[in-house]
Amino acid sequence: MAECGRKALSLLEAVRSRYESLQISDDVFGESGDDSSENPFYSTSGNSSSENYTSESNGDEQRSAEMSGNQSDHPPGSVSNIQAEEEGWTDALREITVPPFKDTCGPAQKLQANASAIDFFQLFIPDNAIQNMVTQTNMYAKKFQERFGSDEGWCNVSLSEMKAFLGYVTSTSIHRCESVLSIWSSGFYSNKSIALTMTQSRFEKILKYFHIVAFRSSQTSNGLYKIQPFLDSLQQSLECSFRPSQTQVLHEPLIDEDPLFINTCTERELRKRKKRKFSLWVRQCTATGFICQVYVHLKEGAGPDSLDTLKNKPQLHSLVAKQLCQNLSGKNSIIFTGPSITSLNLFEEFEKQDIYCCGLLSSRKSDCTGLPQSMLTNPDAPQRRGQYKTKMKGNMSLICWYNKGHFRFLTNAYSPSKQGVIIKRKSSEVPCPLAVEAFAAHLSYICKYDDKYSKYFIFHKPNKTWQQVFWLTISIVINNAYILYKMSDAYHRKRYSRVQFGERLVRELLGLEDCSPTQ
Repeated sequence: MAECGRKALSLLEAVRSRYESLQISDDVFGESGDDSSENPFYSTSGNSSSENYTSESNGDEQRSAEMSGNQSDHPPGSVSNIQAEEEGWTDALREITVPPFKDTCGPAQKLQANASAIDFFQLFIPDNAIQNMVTQTNMYAKKFQERFGSDEGWCNVSLSEMKAFLGYVTSTSIHRCESVLSIWSSGFYSNKSIALTMTQSRFEKILKYFHIVAFRSSQTSNGLYKIQPFLDSLQQSLECSFRPSQTQVLHEPLIDEDPLFINTCTERELRKRKKRKFSLWVRQCTATGFICQVYVHLKEGAGPDSLDTLKNKPQLHSLVAKQLCQNLSGKNSIIFTGPSITSLNLFEEFEKQDIYCCGLLSSRKSDCTGLPQSMLTNPDAPQRRGQYKTKMKGNMSLICWYNKGHFRFLTNAYSPSKQGVIIKRKSSEVPCPLAVEAFAAHLSYICKYDDKYSKYFIFHKPNKTWQQVFWLTISIVINNAYILYKMSDAYHRKRYSRVQFGERLVRELLGLEDCSPTQ
């Protein structure tokens, strides 16, 4: 009897070991209740306004009540059962196999074991990029003074001063001061250890004239023209410094304000801070958390790229996905997507480029064109936890899975007949297709990344949109630099935490630490 108990325990441990190796969190599907409601990206709360990875059961029930039994309401673009059969959707399931990944994962450049924090930072922001900031800032200051009068307190900024300027602003990601100018104050947020490198008045002068592109070109219509060259250069650096794993996620990273600071804001300050005029999307490696590509959309503007247009036309989310995945063709990558991106047309187009997908569907947020209506409406009969049904079209599977609510997935990356499991916190398992388990595993890893690394975003909040984008991308760069540091020989030599790494970087940018660049 005792032997049977030990055998059962070992089997459970084996399942848990496999489960933990995939880094699956039951928060993704709301198993842990209130624990996950604080994260807006994975919130299981119905009050969240973000792109939630949640069940649609509550929404379906509400719509059913509003329709008063009207069963003719279906997601736009979906097709009837007869039309679905004619278009190739069938209950007959078959095995599919994703070809092997045609790339390696990991850092593309190996730094020496004595590499410093600034060496990893300059993989993305090298001296020539900072020198360009110096040149453009001096040009803007000259033109500004020609137009509005000379500034006797100004002299041209140097490369070392620009690095120190970046260091001061970056320090707000470690010491969450309400203003970067608090460094020179005598209050709680003062930092005497770095304040002596530059005077407050000199810092304010550089802050006043700081530019990456001083003047608009006559041929430029892009609203982000003041930062677009920097974003283009950064994208090349991201590609050259790291090769992501086969599995990656497309999403909007968590860039909300610090909750403690939000609680201290006045209503006016809070309203002002919520008026972010851009939306930032990323492609992120699920094995490491490294952000491989950044894509920015402006909320304002008349062009087809504006975010206002994007919200009203789900197909434009596909354009975002195509931009983020333009360098993945032919590699057999697997992409995980949220409801606003998931669509049959996009996934079929990606498959032609050897890019495979797994995405959560929403009848309200997704483009449901070509999907069977019967799979998008909840059945009348009560469902058991773990119960699911599947339809296939070619290599594409449409899965409706029940676990305290209905979750629908579209995928061509996993065989519909292969089984997985979602482990609950009360030592029990909920069966599911392998695609559901994989989605939970990879998306929950990104959730953990957001929870950990979003705390280290630069706290300085300028009013100008291009500067907001700039400091946000600098925050992403520093997090990426730390990820590369942890995968390097330098980490085995000196094991810095994220806070320690950030502090070292600030001091090295300010020239307070001896560091010998290795490249």
